[in-house]
Amino acid sequence: LVTGFDPFENEPINPSWEAVRTLDGQGIAGADIVARQLPTIFGESNKVLGKLLQTLQPDVVIAVGQAGGRAEMAIERVAINVDDARIPDNAGQQPIDVPVVADGPAAYFSTLPIKAMREALRGAGFPVEVSQTAGTYVCNHVFYGLMHALRRQRAVRAGFIHIPYSPAQASGHAGAASLPVETVTAALRLALKVALKTPL
Repeated sequence: LVTGFDPFENEPINPSWEAVRTLDGQGIAGADIVARQLPTIFGESNKVLGKLLQTLQPDVVIAVGQAGGRAEMAIERVAINVDDARIPDNAGQQPIDVPVVADGPAAYFSTLPIKAMREALRGAGFPVEVSQTAGTYVCNHVFYGLMHALRRQRAVRAGFIHIPYSPAQASGHAGAASLPVETVTAALRLALKVALKTPL
């Protein structure tokens, strides 16, 4: 399962969805890829994700989100239990210092082979880093919700990858870094292959 988000903050597209949607129905390392869009809405995004996890029972889950201003793809290491929104979500909600899951642990770590993914991606020429923060907006909300939902399913690998603006978006943000959507899609294809083939 690979997910992206719908557009937010008056952007015409969300490159996370544009990049993952073309993977839908493809086969990678013997696995069937399913791509689905999540709403950029606190609460609702994790409800949609939870139903997908129940229905699909995936072996690997990578959620993907836009991080405008970042210059590289960022494989996230840790999700924290806080919603703290700089801007309202697509439903007008703007939580401040609210837990994602009441009484949940402070954080969860990605269960993806993040270092192996980084090395493979760098070796193939993709700009990528391991990031220590997924922020506190809907991306982190989904990352935390994903790991919480899978906390007892040790065999399922899951995590989150942030991507920069697309070039079309960056043209409206002076000086902002960008990556072509096609480049991100190719990088995600390799990341999925590594996640599927690296031993637990």
